[in-house]
Amino acid sequence: MVEIGYNHRHGRSFCIDRPDGTDNWLMLIVKTPVHFRIDGREIRTTSHSFIIYRPNTPQYYYPASNEYFDDWMHFYPDEDEQRMMSELNIPLDRPVEIGDITEMSSMIRSMCFEHYSGNQYRTNSIDLYFRLLMFKISEKLRKKEAFPNRSEGIYSEKLLWIRKSIYRWPSRDYSIDDMAKELSLSRSRFQHLYTETFGVSVNRDVITSRLNKAAELLKTTDLSVKDVGINVGYGNTSYFVKAFGNFYGLTPLQYRQAEMK
Repeated sequence: MVEIGYNHRHGRSFCIDRPDGTDNWLMLIVKTPVHFRIDGREIRTTSHSFIIYRPNTPQYYYPASNEYFDDWMHFYPDEDEQRMMSELNIPLDRPVEIGDITEMSSMIRSMCFEHYSGNQYRTNSIDLYFRLLMFKISEKLRKKEAFPNRSEGIYSEKLLWIRKSIYRWPSRDYSIDDMAKELSLSRSRFQHLYTETFGVSVNRDVITSRLNKAAELLKTTDLSVKDVGINVGYGNTSYFVKAFGNFYGLTPLQYRQAEMK
């Protein structure tokens, strides 16, 4: 590690122009829109992007808005770290829009703290953070490939977490207003983005997760229909029985009896 910086702010006139690059590697985590010049071609990236420059690669970039924020790191990866980046298919010398850089930026913050601290094992800690950072970048790139048509990628990981939560904890009271607030979106925009991302509405996912769990409880436990309904978030038994029948074509008791045959 040579130098590292977290959440640095620059004005509109900021511009980096290094025709011969640097003698070390440079990683930028970009938090605002930026113009890059790569092989003579202008590329404008959105916020939440990153680039890793190899030594002696020309570096030219400047803000695409009134302010520019980034995290940065000049470093010398050893052979094992370079091999790891290659095996993880980490892109080099070109900007990549990654959707959500929150975790990555948090790791840079921790590395920055270690770098300027007097901690005995700061070098070891930084090395571990660097490896974790590369793994996280690879994970995010894979998720981006899995949803290539997804717009507004900045929300992708939070949407994935919300959907996983719905299926992991079906009994919770899922409020659309609360979920939208978590992503700083309006209610209608959240619902549209959720459906656009997963091909199903958030309400449908909530119902599916609850009734799937109800079916599992009916098969594997002796809980009464009322208690099964309560366990999956239905306080009204009549409403639960109706919802279950619409979904499975059988009442909860009929479903249990059919599964026991």
